[in-house]
Amino acid sequence: MGVDPAQQAPEHLQQLLETMPFAAGLGIELDAAQAGEVRGRLAWSPERCTSGGLLHGGALMALADSLGGVCAFLNLPPGAGTATVSSTTSFLRGVRSGEVTAVARPLHAGRSVIVVQTDLLDDDGRRVAQVTQTQAVIAAQG
Repeated sequence: MGVDPAQQAPEHLQQLLETMPFAAGLGIELDAAQAGEVRGRLAWSPERCTSGGLLHGGALMALADSLGGVCAFLNLPPGAGTATVSSTTSFLRGVRSGEVTAVARPLHAGRSVIVVQTDLLDDDGRRVAQVTQTQAVIAAQG
């Protein structure tokens, strides 16, 4: 699948992020967005950690949910909406510093559901978590 340059423009990415104030407030950054792959990241910071200095699992899940939602949105039919109906996270290792990079890809884009898998990677490219989401396709009104 080719890259649409318009979807990589900073203003397009910023517009997508602005539709998710929670993600923007958490510090999630969107780096690339196309139907076949969405990339973003979240930096480690003490405010996002557990008492042990590990990046909180909820922050990781929010990163995955946000990018998975964008991926689902980019695979919707015109005028349709989406909502997460299921999300499963497997945590594989902790993050004590640096950034977490998220890569979301559609596994299935059907008429009623879209399934997205998001891999979360540390600075060394090691998988720290894997998230699989099912998104309902909400038909356009009218």
